[in-house]
Amino acid sequence: MMRITRRIAAAAAVCGLALGALAAGIEPASASEADCANGANGFVDIPDNLATGSRARPAINMGSGVTLELRYGTVYGRQRGWARIYGDLLEGDRVWMDWTTNGGASWLQCGPFYAGGLNSKTSAAKSTNPSPTYQFRACARLQYIEVTRCTAWW
Repeated sequence: MMRITRRIAAAAAVCGLALGALAAGIEPASASEADCANGANGFVDIPDNLATGSRARPAINMGSGVTLELRYGTVYGRQRGWARIYGDLLEGDRVWMDWTTNGGASWLQCGPFYAGGLNSKTSAAKSTNPSPTYQFRACARLQYIEVTRCTAWW
């Protein structure tokens, strides 16, 4: 109950961010796990607690004890990028990774992946090569704070 109360309070605090994002026309693309799970579109499945490698961008404090990060490192012999949320996760919290080849004008959304009561959840991972135009960003949305937050493109 305490976690839900904290999330409701945090939701009120980020309401201004949500209005700003709507005014800017930002909203999550619709997709599903099927767009990148089980090898679809060149993505590979990784463990939900994979925290090896490096952060590509500064971590984002989502509020309520949850952190979002965009990571990269060697996975199955290749450098790959992935999104990860961790901390005090609730069942409906979700994470995904957007992948673009044109500077973010359009992208493929990998996910969302639902936390399901875990304390860490990742998206699938995508190779950061061979093209230098591949870019990634990590995004998340918490169940009781209906605001999407994303890292900058990397």
